[in-house]
Amino acid sequence: MPTGCEFPMIKTFENALTAADFESTVELTNFPAVFRGCASVWDAYSKWNPFNSGLDYLEERAGSVEVEAMLSRTAPVFNGDIRSHERVSLPFSDFIRFCKQHMRGKGNGSGVDAKSADLNPMCEDYRPGQIYLAQFPILNDEKEEKVLLKILRQDIQTPTFLDAKSLSSINFWMNSAEARSSTHYDPHHNLLCVVSGRKKVVLWPPSASPSLYPMPIYGEASNHSSVGLENPNLSDYPRAEHSLKQSQEITLNAGDAVFIPEGWFHQVDSDELTVAVNFWWQSNIMSNMPEHMDSYYLRRITRRLIDREMSLLVSKPSSTDLRHLSEHIDQSRIEMAEGGNDNIGNESIKKGLSTLHEKASLHDLDPSASQALHDLISLVHDHVNAVDTSKGLQHTSPSCSEGGEKSKFLVNAMSCLEDDHVAHLLWNLEASRLRDVLLAMARYFPRTLEALILHMLSPIAAEVLTQKFDEIDQQTGEEDRTQFFREFYSAFDDEAAAMDIILSRKEAFAFQAFKNVLDKFLGVNIASPTTNI
Repeated sequence: MPTGCEFPMIKTFENALTAADFESTVELTNFPAVFRGCASVWDAYSKWNPFNSGLDYLEERAGSVEVEAMLSRTAPVFNGDIRSHERVSLPFSDFIRFCKQHMRGKGNGSGVDAKSADLNPMCEDYRPGQIYLAQFPILNDEKEEKVLLKILRQDIQTPTFLDAKSLSSINFWMNSAEARSSTHYDPHHNLLCVVSGRKKVVLWPPSASPSLYPMPIYGEASNHSSVGLENPNLSDYPRAEHSLKQSQEITLNAGDAVFIPEGWFHQVDSDELTVAVNFWWQSNIMSNMPEHMDSYYLRRITRRLIDREMSLLVSKPSSTDLRHLSEHIDQSRIEMAEGGNDNIGNESIKKGLSTLHEKASLHDLDPSASQALHDLISLVHDHVNAVDTSKGLQHTSPSCSEGGEKSKFLVNAMSCLEDDHVAHLLWNLEASRLRDVLLAMARYFPRTLEALILHMLSPIAAEVLTQKFDEIDQQTGEEDRTQFFREFYSAFDDEAAAMDIILSRKEAFAFQAFKNVLDKFLGVNIASPTTNI
């Protein structure tokens, strides 16, 4: 099993479970489980074995049945995307002869009837390994008239722990040569039983979706991954680097079964001449979810994913990042001391710094708060120097929804906090110290505070600031809280505009998180709306 998996090991059961035990200990956990020997008591276990006259038996029982098989030019990989394969109808007997051809080619045809026959013309240009009889129904609760392999139903038994389930379908799977299914998930609970041969199954929980790059939700193959398990193109799919760390691999021999819960991604490698049967049924969650609640659940789940994504984007800076930030600010102080622009804004900042320790109340700031005050003023000075003085202060921080060249204020990646000096400083301050710093700025450097909020507050910095505001709310009484916000907003000529700037940029940050959620979990990339932030 790949290391680093965030989930416990998949359980293996050597003995059959009761229906009650299966539901309580396996199904309700939505976690896979392996059942050894589950199908070994079936008649199919011996009668369908290709290496023990099983091909002759299957041809005799169902050879005249018209089946639908997958034809793939990318074999041994059979991709669920309909653009990568064809569906072709042929008699089941023709498929069996493909299997016999493969056995002869491998030198395993002793005692097997391999008489030539005219095959379906559509299959003539294909090797036996390029055809796969996948998901052909033995039972289907919605399309009974299309269940043409139901004659094989008598050779298999529904496991006792599924007796009470309302099965959606039972399907037949058979490949002549080695085959691999593309990584995908199913919208049903699944019990996959190997009748003959062997399958290796790699499983990922639904939470691994970001590293698997699911196909767009609106596409025909929306339940399939865009990347291959081996040697993914990390330049196009960088998150795929972590996919194996989130996976577990199990091996199913003849007679074994695995429970694959709905939504779990899986890739299946089948040995040559492997025969399997799977059972699908709807989960209790989906069965009990009334349609009129869909939009509400969609909004709740989307909001939860957005909140989680925002937490990932706003992560505590490393000590190395903070050291680099300190070096940047120190350099700004040197440049400020040596001169720089002589505009009014810079002069007022210089004056503020030079008189900082002359103001009695500022001496009350503890060292970390005093340092942060110095640092914020230095960042504003640095920003002012970067702006064309003939145009005055402008907002040069692009929103998190805008493209273009990356700047120190751009929020467009998981590491955005490390790219934003203001957000760094705000995040690294305890809420009580930040309150003291903001009050000091409001009282003694109101224009600097105004420049900081109106022109330097990036979307991620706005998110950090409002989180700190929430912490201040929790730590102070109503009277002190009201006094703090009254003094803070009094520094602005237009208090409503300042509040709108903070909220608009906070929402821009949430929109970036929403875009990330769409990309990671739904495979959808959307353009950002034009914003005036």
